[in-house]
Amino acid sequence: MSANGIEGYVNSSYLSSEKISPASISSYKVKAISVAKQYLGTRYRWGGITPKGFDCSGLVKYSYAKAGKTLPRTAAAMYKKGSSVNTLKAGDLMFFAPNRASKPTHVSIYIGGGQMIQSATSKGVSIASISNSYWKPKYIGAKRI
Repeated sequence: MSANGIEGYVNSSYLSSEKISPASISSYKVKAISVAKQYLGTRYRWGGITPKGFDCSGLVKYSYAKAGKTLPRTAAAMYKKGSSVNTLKAGDLMFFAPNRASKPTHVSIYIGGGQMIQSATSKGVSIASISNSYWKPKYIGAKRI
């Protein structure tokens, strides 16, 4: 792959064969995903809400704000918004908790192809599989905003 005459490589974990039609999801969701992807590699920062560093809900709130949607500050407060969904679509918010009985402590944006974008303490803003062995057992549900 090359851009501006410079050849580079992309880890295959960041690629998806799933075709996502922009017409199939709301334009603000496309924009929010695009904004979040601009910050891949940005370091994790607890309480972070800017490109200098994001925590999970900071990234989601920032990305959606740039797309014209206002969301609450925390994962737990975001979980109270929108409608619950069983079948994920790009732009849905995914929520995670230490156990099923507790309130969400982590939020990410589903980007399609079985992947989500998030800001996690281990890798900062990154893309992960929703089948990831760390996150899958902590998944408690998704909301469509």
